[in-house]
Amino acid sequence: MKGFRRAAALAGAIIASSAGALFAQTTGGFEPATNIGKESLPAGPLLYTAYAIVWLVLIGYVFMLWRRLDRVEKELHEVAARIGSGKRP
Repeated sequence: MKGFRRAAALAGAIIASSAGALFAQTTGGFEPATNIGKESLPAGPLLYTAYAIVWLVLIGYVFMLWRRLDRVEKELHEVAARIGSGKRP
């Protein structure tokens, strides 16, 4: 518990000193933003890529479930056949 308190005190001291340094660096007033370059990303290709990835993952998941269900059904038929014939494993 002492180690935790020391670490918390140290973190508080670091935050306090960095906050003081940050406030000392401010210019002291509002400066309007001028000549800002517009940054834009094309949304269309990103959106299509995201939808394609989601659909591929969904199709893969459904295919995986379909294969597992097929295996379980085969095992159930084998067990039903063993029970019906009176054989023990």
